[in-house]
Amino acid sequence: QVQLVESGGGLVQAGGSLRLSCAASRSISSLGTMGWYRQAPGKQRELVATIRNSGSTNYADSVKGRFTISRDNAKDTMYLQMSSLKPEDTAVYYCNAFYDIRIYWGQGTQVTVSS
Repeated sequence: QVQLVESGGGLVQAGGSLRLSCAASRSISSLGTMGWYRQAPGKQRELVATIRNSGSTNYADSVKGRFTISRDNAKDTMYLQMSSLKPEDTAVYYCNAFYDIRIYWGQGTQVTVSS
């Protein structure tokens, strides 16, 4: 079992920055690929970014150059640094992780970007 808890969401003006955190209940060095997804009202959940244990990363085209995903094994936490935020980034952001053939999800954190 893995519990994931997101934090760091909030209200920010366009052009601003936020850092999301995803704290895991077990050592993240034991987890597989971790990722951030988001879901805007009336839309399907979409990939934002993923990071493997090796440190290799993958980003959605819409966030490349603006968002950075990272993981800190010492703190058992994954991060999403978001910069140059746009109103279209407004969504509930979820983290997930692969562990023992299952995918675990956090409860989500709201990010609202005002124009």
